[in-house]
Amino acid sequence: MTSRSVFTRASKLSLGVIERNPWIDEGRLRRAAFRGAFDEGAAVTVEQDAGLNREAEAAGLLRAKRADVIQHPGGTLLEHLQRVRAQLDAWGARPALHLAGLCHAFYGTDGFPVALGSVHRREELSEVIGAEAENLVYLYAGCDRARTYPSLHQPDGAFTDRFTGSVSRPSPGHRRDFAELTVANELDVIRTAALDESQITELLDLFATWRSLLSAPASHAVEETAQRRIPPPA
Repeated sequence: MTSRSVFTRASKLSLGVIERNPWIDEGRLRRAAFRGAFDEGAAVTVEQDAGLNREAEAAGLLRAKRADVIQHPGGTLLEHLQRVRAQLDAWGARPALHLAGLCHAFYGTDGFPVALGSVHRREELSEVIGAEAENLVYLYAGCDRARTYPSLHQPDGAFTDRFTGSVSRPSPGHRRDFAELTVANELDVIRTAALDESQITELLDLFATWRSLLSAPASHAVEETAQRRIPPPA
């Protein structure tokens, strides 16, 4: 199987005011708010509260763009976006990366061509999730995977923008964010889509080369996925 085939096929396929969303642990928020009455350090911070409000607003935008009816492996596109966001949260990602995970397919991707918004009107998304998160969404959506993936882990590895054809060399932080988001996305696809064994193997082998970019929980998730595919001894 060629690199192009796996890089494009694998993905084809404030409390009281935050709306109820299945990826927000409301019980955790209530417990934190309760503890905050006695322990100032345990209270939900202004930054966290703002992030949760942004997630609710982002969910509203995604629904307005009909992400809740667009089909995607494992259900709808919105359900997939929610799972990716939840995975990043479980790995300890910061709020901007949560938001990027929730909206990562807003402009379509190299493996999922359906776009909810236009790269020519990026302010539509940035006004909702903030400039940092929107920049990560664009980075993810714009990636030419066949040209970028093999050398992503290299400090001077070229990153090709499929929208413009331009080549850049992202900072180490942006490479880590991109790798973390990609792994969260593709592990969900592996769990929910009918990929063949060669596609899964090629993805997991690729992620092994990205180990230096991944958080410990993300790296562990890749290893666990690989281990589950090893047949037990006869």
